[in-house]
Amino acid sequence: MPKTTKTPADNAAEPVATPAERAHGVIDAIVDPLTSALKRAGLRRAQKSAGESDQASATPAKAATGAGKPGLAISPLAVPFPTIPPIAGVEIATGRAGFYKHEREDLLLMRFSEGTSAAGVFTRHGVGSAPVDWCKRQLAATGGADVRALVVNAGCANSFTGKPGADAVRRVATAVGKRMDCRQRDVMMASTGVIGVILDDSKITARLPEVEARLKADAWAEAGRAIMTTDTFPKGAYATALIDGVEVKIAGIAKGSGMIAPDMATMLAFVATDAAIAPAALQTLVSLYTRTTFNCVTVDGDRSTNDTLLLFATGQSGAPKISRPGDKRLADFREKLEGVLLDLALQLVKDGEGATKFVKITVNGAESPASARKIARTIAESPLVKTAFAGEDANWGRIVMAVGRADEPVAREKISVKFGDLYAARDGLISAEYDEAKMSAYVKNQAFEVSVDVGVGRGSATVWTCDLTKQYVAINGDYRS
Repeated sequence: MPKTTKTPADNAAEPVATPAERAHGVIDAIVDPLTSALKRAGLRRAQKSAGESDQASATPAKAATGAGKPGLAISPLAVPFPTIPPIAGVEIATGRAGFYKHEREDLLLMRFSEGTSAAGVFTRHGVGSAPVDWCKRQLAATGGADVRALVVNAGCANSFTGKPGADAVRRVATAVGKRMDCRQRDVMMASTGVIGVILDDSKITARLPEVEARLKADAWAEAGRAIMTTDTFPKGAYATALIDGVEVKIAGIAKGSGMIAPDMATMLAFVATDAAIAPAALQTLVSLYTRTTFNCVTVDGDRSTNDTLLLFATGQSGAPKISRPGDKRLADFREKLEGVLLDLALQLVKDGEGATKFVKITVNGAESPASARKIARTIAESPLVKTAFAGEDANWGRIVMAVGRADEPVAREKISVKFGDLYAARDGLISAEYDEAKMSAYVKNQAFEVSVDVGVGRGSATVWTCDLTKQYVAINGDYRS
């Protein structure tokens, strides 16, 4: 696996190094002042659009069409796939390569116009996968310039497969490059499915003529379905933004249901825009906003070998080309991009394997934001806390337990715990206004909030999670059947 250079903007996930990132000190100095003020207002709007409210979370997904695996009921937290119009410079097709025994499409091909910029953030998992290695290496070699295609398969992760797995990826990229008259390194690859199985690349290459003939501009919903594994609904997001008065579009899809944790969760996400943004600036943006979106969700605390987030900018909107991530003309685009990424990330949680509750956990009063994140993650990933959520039990004692075992500075005599606006504990003791009946009623909602103050500083962080049910065990106990 090639070495990459990590930037301060992405200390939670590993981006591909670019020449501009090696000068990250200058870029961050430009970006941080401009983005810090946007985050609070931008995230509030993004959360609202992502359907974080109880009412939105409780609305069943009428547009969801079938689970990725037979027999799985659609999540009660599912959201409808949005209407996504064509993105100029992007063509999409899906097909069946046959990685699954049952009848379903499991292959995605995207073709991009000449001059498309690309950037990526990938898993920091110690094992990694052949397609992750391929993307990191090719993006580093090209600087993310002129990427022409993306190939994704579901049903085989091609991870922990050594040289045979790497050779399979290369053969697919070569075949796609020949068909699309581009270099093999201009083809991005991603896989999801069972670990330890070498990708049978012949299943993909045999289908390429058929799939290529089906390329069209309007196939985002089909793309979202083709990459599903144990997902129960396809995940998509869409927004428009203005760059120097010109409207640009941002669209994305994601997959993920289990093996979801920060450091990119176990997920694939592919986002495209018709904006014209230089690769180095695109890399800075995707690295920055991964921290506040995909790295703030968790289902089960497990991280995948194949996590991939790729962002493509075709430059076909007519908006001026932007070379600096801190350019003032990108203000609206930055906010909308973060909103799209957050929308997709929250949908992963709402499709957590067996999930019936969508829970926002906020920690305040920590020594630092990093400390707050660690405490919030510890709460969100505690099996005891998550099973209490599943049982609709406002068991604040388990939350206090998780706070203490995070091994971060806390002031025991100042700790408070709230369920929504209801105090369970204040100043290190059970709250004087504690009302078991009201709290029990509150956690019967499909979506609710838990907030904790640990009383030592001003650091805060939010993590989104779900409950842990018997269905999670059933799904994962039967995963390879």
